[in-house]
Amino acid sequence: MAGDFDVAIVGLGAMGSAAACHLARRGRRVLGLDRFTPPHALGSSHGETRIIREAYFEHPLYVPLVQRAYTLWTELEELAERELLRTTGGVMIGPAGGILVEGARRSAEEHGLRHELLSAREVRRRFPALSPSEAMVGVWEPRAGVLFPEACIEAHLEVARSFGATLVYGEPVIRWSPDGRGVRVVTPQGDYVAAQLLLTAGSWMRALAPEAGLPLTVTRQVLCWFAPAATPEHFAPASCPIHLWEDLPGRFFYGFPDFGTGVKLAIHHEGRATDPDHVRREVGAGEVEDLRRRFRRFMPAADGPLLRTAVCLYTNTPDEHFWIDRHPGHPQVLIASPCSGHGFKFASAIGEILADELTGKPTSFDLEPFRRR
Repeated sequence: MAGDFDVAIVGLGAMGSAAACHLARRGRRVLGLDRFTPPHALGSSHGETRIIREAYFEHPLYVPLVQRAYTLWTELEELAERELLRTTGGVMIGPAGGILVEGARRSAEEHGLRHELLSAREVRRRFPALSPSEAMVGVWEPRAGVLFPEACIEAHLEVARSFGATLVYGEPVIRWSPDGRGVRVVTPQGDYVAAQLLLTAGSWMRALAPEAGLPLTVTRQVLCWFAPAATPEHFAPASCPIHLWEDLPGRFFYGFPDFGTGVKLAIHHEGRATDPDHVRREVGAGEVEDLRRRFRRFMPAADGPLLRTAVCLYTNTPDEHFWIDRHPGHPQVLIASPCSGHGFKFASAIGEILADELTGKPTSFDLEPFRRR
């Protein structure tokens, strides 16, 4: 018996690390387990930069959640004494009646967020790196910016450990089972017993709870970094905001300013289904060219030499909302974190919500959209 804990957490990526931090700060006895050594590049929480934005095109219900996340990221920066978030502003670009622009406007208007509607000409004038077509418009929001995901996970884990959390890396969970009112978690190195179990293993979730029948699909997503072909100063963080594009109906790509490692660009969703244990990590030339075809007419100066590529995983629910709910057969087990490719920005707040759920504290957020459906 390796020890008794209030909560055992399986998976210490974005959500698991945040939950460990919040629980440990509340004085709970926390065990965190990860099959790898976080932060790592094998799941969904890597890639140097992640977007944080407030005028949330997916649904207005996320706005209060991301507002709380902003507060908690700032608090974590102070605790960890390191930069985790950089404000660059953000612009959502697409047809005036499209999903992206209309969704962003709806969230901004419902929640009274600072924003501006820009014509294509105004976008080009303000941000010379971006060249939308005349049929496009942009929604500008000044609070948007960039999170540094590896640093965020490190910070959450460092703070969790400083408050007494036991963090164990390189131990895959073989199985877990009810143990009285608690749970027993088995790894190759031993058994652990806890009063409650939190599963935040992202793409490995279905394997950890096969009897729960989770309707999750894991997809392989390609990230690329390019050297600017011209005017590199236009891509500097002081000149270039984070940007999302609806270039085709219901299809999106996104990009970041150059933080010294190139201009990072990627297609949102559209990845092929995969098995998290057998992911093709190499990115083919055709995949890079597919991305170039999507962005080069809108960002011609970004279409320079390829610097590097990476692969990350989306764990998708049918409606692309998150999943935060108790196991249907074992109420001492909480399942969370399949975030459909848009969850990292919320991790600080979701970690707090998970801590609330596991300690019986009411949360002020409506979690019904994230319950079993």
